[in-house]
Amino acid sequence: MRIKVDEDIPPVAAVWLREKGYEASTVVEQGMGGWKDAALWQAVQTNTYFLLTADKGFGDIRAHPPGSHNGVLLLRPDVDGIRPILNLLQMVLSKVELTQLAGTISVATPRGLRVRRP
Repeated sequence: MRIKVDEDIPPVAAVWLREKGYEASTVVEQGMGGWKDAALWQAVQTNTYFLLTADKGFGDIRAHPPGSHNGVLLLRPDVDGIRPILNLLQMVLSKVELTQLAGTISVATPRGLRVRRP
């Protein structure tokens, strides 16, 4: 699975994903830092990436219906900061293989993982 890590996620997340066998890169590594959401979404979909983000706009099922894209994992901690985001990612990685989330919009919070399927 090819994963694009949005710039609002700490870059170490891409390292962790690569260690788990995923093909992961950050938007910053690929020169896409600062891009508008629409342009980033188009690039991610054109290149068949699953998107890991904390930007709730990408979790809007009206704009991005499940099944119409490669998948989104939205990390939504209760408090701001790097550690809460990374804790959520670790929680998700301990529970599921990200390949199971392909084509979905999935939202991880401290209370669990909600998966919206097509």
